[in-house]
Amino acid sequence: MLTSGRPPGSAAARAFNHLPHAQHDVLQPLSVGPVTHSFLVRHNQPPRNASETDGRRQSPTAVLARLSAPGERSRRITHTEQLPGQKEIHADWPEGIRQEVLDAVRATGIERPWAHQADAVDHAVRGTSVVVSTGTASGKSLTYQVPVLNALLDGASAPNRRGATALYLAPTKALAADQWRAIRALAGPLGTAVRPAVYDGDTPREERAWAREHANLLLTNPDMLHTGLLPGHRRWTSFLRALRYVVIDECHVYRGVFGSHVAQVLRRLRRVCALYGAEPVFLLASATTAEPGSSASRLVGVPVTEVTEDSSPRGELVFALWEPPLTESGGEGGAPARRTATAEAAELLADLAGRGVRTVAFVRSRRGAELISLIAQDRLAATDRALAGRVAAYRGGYLPEERRELERALHSGELLGLAATTALELGVDVAGLDAVLLAGYPGTRASLWQQAGRAGRRRQGALAVLIARDDPLDTYLVHHPEALFQRPVESTVLDPGNPYVLAPHLCAAAAEAPLTEADVEGDEAFFDVTAAELLPRLTDRGLLRRRGGGWYWTRRERPADLVDIRGRGGDPVRVVEAETGRLLGTVDAGAAHTAVHEGAVHLHRGQTFVVRELDLADSVAFVEESNPPWSTSAREVAELSVLETDVEVPWGEARLCFGSVEVTQQVVSYLRRRLPTGEVLGETRLDLPPRTLRTRAVWWTMTEDQLTDARVTPAILPGALHAAEHAAIGMLPLFATCDRWDIGGVSIALHPDTLLPTVFVHDGHPGGAGFAERAFHTAARWLTATRDAIAACECHTGCPSCIQSPKCGNGNEPLHKAGAVRLLTELLRGRPRD
Repeated sequence: MLTSGRPPGSAAARAFNHLPHAQHDVLQPLSVGPVTHSFLVRHNQPPRNASETDGRRQSPTAVLARLSAPGERSRRITHTEQLPGQKEIHADWPEGIRQEVLDAVRATGIERPWAHQADAVDHAVRGTSVVVSTGTASGKSLTYQVPVLNALLDGASAPNRRGATALYLAPTKALAADQWRAIRALAGPLGTAVRPAVYDGDTPREERAWAREHANLLLTNPDMLHTGLLPGHRRWTSFLRALRYVVIDECHVYRGVFGSHVAQVLRRLRRVCALYGAEPVFLLASATTAEPGSSASRLVGVPVTEVTEDSSPRGELVFALWEPPLTESGGEGGAPARRTATAEAAELLADLAGRGVRTVAFVRSRRGAELISLIAQDRLAATDRALAGRVAAYRGGYLPEERRELERALHSGELLGLAATTALELGVDVAGLDAVLLAGYPGTRASLWQQAGRAGRRRQGALAVLIARDDPLDTYLVHHPEALFQRPVESTVLDPGNPYVLAPHLCAAAAEAPLTEADVEGDEAFFDVTAAELLPRLTDRGLLRRRGGGWYWTRRERPADLVDIRGRGGDPVRVVEAETGRLLGTVDAGAAHTAVHEGAVHLHRGQTFVVRELDLADSVAFVEESNPPWSTSAREVAELSVLETDVEVPWGEARLCFGSVEVTQQVVSYLRRRLPTGEVLGETRLDLPPRTLRTRAVWWTMTEDQLTDARVTPAILPGALHAAEHAAIGMLPLFATCDRWDIGGVSIALHPDTLLPTVFVHDGHPGGAGFAERAFHTAARWLTATRDAIAACECHTGCPSCIQSPKCGNGNEPLHKAGAVRLLTELLRGRPRD
């Protein structure tokens, strides 16, 4: 984002950058209200014709050939990767597993475990915390189910029948419910020795009481652990005293600010358990990630052994990279624009479903899932209305019975196509798929392989197609397949020491039991070393009181209720139909300025509304039903001041820096874009208050001599810096586990703090999320990829595939593509060579 700059921050602002001044001092990435259109699934519908069964018998190579055959489609495939299958490797169960547990497992058809399952179970029964980081459908659930059931049976003969308990944590309520059903089925032969219970926000009061008194396996989520179980731990004394295992499923999800919050919740759990004499073993399941052991250790705060050798069987996977064609209508500023990944995915989903190829199309938003489903249904209805009823959307927000019905219909073959969000990526077992479409890069290579792995599970061959969005990262990836297929997956980024995250959890911990010096200092401390520095500040602000050897919470309210671990930025904004007063839904507070500003188009249950008023004081947006032929996108501007430079590295005459900054952002306007082409119809100004964010940033400066050598004149310098900033933001998700909406940027030809031309890329969360720090440590590779992506784009002056940003508050002006390439080339010439 280009800025004209402002005076440096005050001395007070520079000196105090470690605690939030207010609960709502937060800036969230863009999100939009959900679309909740769905349809009735037809029951017991037989396969329509022979082509459906033929689709399942075709090789993935043959399916791709037929998919790309019409017209010029074959030119849209930029690369095809053939990934061979592998045979399974079995092993024996380790010693110490009770015969009743082995019999229960055999009753499900599993005679012997795969080698990685046996290895993980062995670590668990020996009391070693372990993370299993293997591919999709590699049987990770069994690696924690077996030791947990074993421990619960061992404890069944205890006097209080609570000789051992276990806690299962899932990132979503739906996944916890799925695991409850799986445990019930597996443990059926074991009788009442295993008593699982779900404990979440939907659990009735009487069932919560039963869980506290009788359950020995509690299935919940980090939110309920944070706001329910830990603040009320005295009511859970017998459960916590006997806690043997803590299972953390899909632990790769816990990254960034959310992951940092969950890390603190788990440290609070360990501390409370220690008060009751318990020291649970952690069993974690993860998608394939880099350094899963160290990531898991950062998450839970204790050493964790990793198991990464996947010994499960896998069928052949054919993976195609697909670039949609250019459209006849230009994009912003007349720049060339490509067909949207959503429209392309819908067309391919319809074609595959029409050929009887069972397919899931993954898309990042709920709105996108509904749109793909609707477009595919319309295409199929043009040839056969019965086929249109066999494509659906699957996403978070459905009722459990609706979701289970969709899963059943997909299993049985009644559904041939599904447009899904990551709600299907996380843990839901859907076997027998032939193809997966990815409408845009999902943000990390870990998620890419997690989604692609949903097809061809076990020994089936499968097809995966990544359809590029019209942005720098997706365009780069489909033309640089080595970035996907020859690089390891990322490690999970989280920062348990983030003071903005740590401070409220110290308050919550003090309310649970007074904090002591041993909790925050020394080898046995539960919290990061930053905690010792924060306690005096929390005391000075009157939040804690030092008394004797401990720190006590001083307020009446529960501190756990004052922090949202998912970082949604305060109370949600209600979306209300103005004419009837009907509540349509809510939008996260941090997204309200961009999602429900006056004039914004809002979708709900297949209906289109326009926001007539946003009342920030009462947290309500009033909407009226309308059907305009356009969508809207908000524009923001930003200013930034440097609070503290932590590290400065010479890059020749240039400087690469990392430190703390203060960002002031303001939504100033919105664009109306014609549907479905995306053509810009106009811009409308807005009058919304600015928001201030203290966070972490990486930045680089360049000298006048370097600009002269790069032939970047003063006239083109703002556009060159601005273009480099946009492209750098777009490329960072390739090197850090973030989304471009998790980060922001500022570029300025003469910054008042550096007194030089400067480009900043900052985290979009208070106190930082670890993304800017990862950018600093991978700067040479990150900025090289940025320069290459701009240079390789076929456009002349810039387009969405290289330097235009969908969230630029300056209307993507000025931008200078050639200047950005020369500027980055000169910058990289001085990078360290070690």
